[in-house]
Amino acid sequence: MNAEQLTSLGIDPSWTDPLNATFDRFDINTPERQAAFLGQCGHESGGFKTLQENLNYSAEGLQKTWPKRFPALADAEPYARQPEKIANKVYAGRNGNGDEASGDGWRYRGRGCIQLTGKANYSAAGDALDVDLLADPDIVATSQYAALTAGWFWSIHDLNPLADARDDLAITKKINGGTNGLDDRIARTQKALDVLNAGSPPMGLAAPS
Repeated sequence: MNAEQLTSLGIDPSWTDPLNATFDRFDINTPERQAAFLGQCGHESGGFKTLQENLNYSAEGLQKTWPKRFPALADAEPYARQPEKIANKVYAGRNGNGDEASGDGWRYRGRGCIQLTGKANYSAAGDALDVDLLADPDIVATSQYAALTAGWFWSIHDLNPLADARDDLAITKKINGGTNGLDDRIARTQKALDVLNAGSPPMGLAAPS
């Protein structure tokens, strides 16, 4: 896929190289695989524009999103509209993070096209990509590593075969844990597939001579 095709999908053309590199590395090498990746990541990142988790919750929002962490409004109010404090609370003791005081929740908050979250996941992705994401987690919010960490997630969850089968529902469940935004994911995937099949070779592949 070239910059013009990305533009037609409402994606900034600066993503061309990061996406090509990711597709090459993780064998996302057919129109169906690439379209599924673009559709799912497009939904997760608001069209490849939001690369960090928004944790600016109200007290009511905290109760609704994390009822076990904030069982009463009085528990949530001291954290409302304080993203760093919220992250350290809700992600404490999960995915390899330390306790609330460790700061790991904020340090390893969700970043990337498919939000990488938690110290253990940053460590595993960094090992796979041969980069120290524990020392420099902010780079996951750059286009290069936002795409590569999404490709790593795609690979370890074996999503290419599901893309081959056009199983958008199963892919969504692997990424989301449920079916949130399914219609938008499907629509984005279909639009990407239409663009990819409109006479150009898949991203990262040369046109036949």
